[in-house]
Amino acid sequence: MRGVRVTDEKARHAEAPQWVGPDDGPRGNERLTAWTGALLIVLLAVEGLTILRIHAFVVPHIAVGMVLVAAVLLKIGSTSYRFVRYYTGSAAYRRKGPPRPLLRVLGPLVVVSTVAVLASGIALLAFDPGSSTADRLLQLHKASFIVWFAVMTVHVLTYIWRIPGLLGAELQPSRANLRPAGFVVRLGLVVGACTAGIVLAVVTAHLGHSWTGPGRFDGPKHAAAR
Repeated sequence: MRGVRVTDEKARHAEAPQWVGPDDGPRGNERLTAWTGALLIVLLAVEGLTILRIHAFVVPHIAVGMVLVAAVLLKIGSTSYRFVRYYTGSAAYRRKGPPRPLLRVLGPLVVVSTVAVLASGIALLAFDPGSSTADRLLQLHKASFIVWFAVMTVHVLTYIWRIPGLLGAELQPSRANLRPAGFVVRLGLVVGACTAGIVLAVVTAHLGHSWTGPGRFDGPKHAAAR
């Protein structure tokens, strides 16, 4: 009976996920990027739905955009960290290797176009919908969105197939039943980004009301005609 009790105790111990030391840099960074990528896909899908009826859903469009700001900053931070560590000669990141050539070319375009879309959208909130400045910003917002959509489509189609495996490895312990200690940090960063984005959305919610109603996205000529 004593031998059975010991065996059962070992089995229970083996079933529980065990926390190990800090995860190696590249693997932890890759999983954080997967977390932020999954979050961005969900947020961008919601944002895309608001675009279909932008006049009716401009306030939700702006609110989701504010949450996107925090998520995008986290994503840029995780990918930039890998870039810096690789090119400053980190042995672990060197062994991991650089992204594929196409993605190295698209990376800066994704960052620049994303920042242009978000920055122009936020700047619009500071101006009256009928002003010439708002009209120029609106045209920049639309043009940068077209560029962003093109490069982001390639980026997402290249990476999306890896996300389920990376998150699955994060949420389910491996055969050795080990979970990296960095899991808590990564989860905290994602939750923190979501929380910061929601707070930003609440604080700026009132700024979107001047853009509600038909004709707000048609420039100053339309506003003058009314």
